[in-house]
Amino acid sequence: MHAKIFSATTVGIDARQVEVEVDLSFGLIKFNIVGLPDKAISESKERIRAALKNSGLRPPDRLITVNLAPANLKKQDILFDVPIGIAILQACKLIDLNQDFINETLFLGELALDGEIRSVRGILSIAHQAIKSGKKRLIIPQKNTQEASLISGLEIIGVKNLVELIAYLRNEKQIKPEKSTFENFREDIKKHPLDFNQVKGQWQAKRALQIAAAGQHNLLFIGPPGSGKTMLAQRLATILPVMNFDEIIETTKIYSIAGLLDNKSLILHRPFRSPHHTISQAGLVGGGSNPRPGEISLAHKGVLFLDELTEFKRSTLEVLRQPLESKKVLISRANVSIEYPASFLLIAALNPCPCGYFGDRKKKCVCSSSQIMKYFNKLSGPLLDRIDLHVNVSSVNYDEIKNGDLKSKSSSEMYQDVVRAVRIQNNRLGSIKNAYLTSDKIEKYCILSSEAEIILKFAFEKLNLSMRGYHKILKIARTIADLSGSDRIEKNHIREAIMYRTLDKGFK
Repeated sequence: MHAKIFSATTVGIDARQVEVEVDLSFGLIKFNIVGLPDKAISESKERIRAALKNSGLRPPDRLITVNLAPANLKKQDILFDVPIGIAILQACKLIDLNQDFINETLFLGELALDGEIRSVRGILSIAHQAIKSGKKRLIIPQKNTQEASLISGLEIIGVKNLVELIAYLRNEKQIKPEKSTFENFREDIKKHPLDFNQVKGQWQAKRALQIAAAGQHNLLFIGPPGSGKTMLAQRLATILPVMNFDEIIETTKIYSIAGLLDNKSLILHRPFRSPHHTISQAGLVGGGSNPRPGEISLAHKGVLFLDELTEFKRSTLEVLRQPLESKKVLISRANVSIEYPASFLLIAALNPCPCGYFGDRKKKCVCSSSQIMKYFNKLSGPLLDRIDLHVNVSSVNYDEIKNGDLKSKSSSEMYQDVVRAVRIQNNRLGSIKNAYLTSDKIEKYCILSSEAEIILKFAFEKLNLSMRGYHKILKIARTIADLSGSDRIEKNHIREAIMYRTLDKGFK
């Protein structure tokens, strides 16, 4: 006796369909699972036997062979308990599903010993792929229905236990499909609990963050402890363009794969990730025996904030160099290579010296020049080369604390300028932002006035700029010009851009 049921597994943030084939034959009573399952799936035979027995169903006294096809695809996570159990029941005629229903349906879920169907990871990715591949229906754990219902056009059937599922499949019980819920969240997309008007003073730092948001420029804050570097970085997401549907789904898929959605069904705001400096390479870029997304993928379409940058291991920071340019990370293992997206905006922060008070107007620095040099040498030149904006953040004085609200721009005001600049860039080159202009595009779109040309030439010679430093100034100036609505880069734009390249002299 033979039966086939369809399920799916995740590979990176994408999903692949899996055929669950079951064959029952006479012989020694045994339960075999083949098709490159991991250990957790191989152990599912004991859970399935107990779940069937405790749901009032007697497992067949047969040689049970389960094949998970395609055989060359590594199967991970406990997604297949339910489809294997249903395939066994179909093979021994305890349920009778017609072929059209089987072809249109994906089954997913983990079984508890008492027959409860537990939630699983990656449901959103599977639902997204199911609609593309022409499936009409998902039968999944009840706790996963809100997540799956974000994808419209699918019939989402949520079940609590095996008894309920079997009653549904035998037409003994009706279960209403979950309605699509994405529209319910549209009003929440624009809401954000943080605002830039909560930060006192720091006008230059706020301006730099606005430039970073408009042109996707990575940014480095240098300032003493308590100057507000973390507060500023946390509010960057409030002025980034609102996420569109594809970005929301893509980002939420990453969190679904990582098992981090909890009670949230959507990632509506651009992520802000701030890993501790003790994080490992695998924690930062992703990895493990069953590869999972790292912090750089969890920051996809959002902000990765690295505070106390010099405290991170140098080898850990070096793995950022390739994802910063390619916007993706490839994790290779013996049997599989998985690619995760990693398009994030890097905001880093560090103290100006080991004691933290070099150049501070309130407290005297006690570090020697050699100590300061050794401190900065913890960071590699190639990594700093990938950071466009270098911003000095000074301590806030009393008058700024008391009167800051009178001058401080709100996030909504800053956001309007950013959206206008992003729209200009989209009209110019589609999704390519100024930070990623190639040399030929720089020549074409970074047109300088004669006065700006003179200033840039003087800076090039005075600061001994490299070609890379020269291009970075032009790209920053292009973003500043976009924020002011200017087609041409003027002298004030180029002056401001040069101001944000304070480390060029020390790191070329």
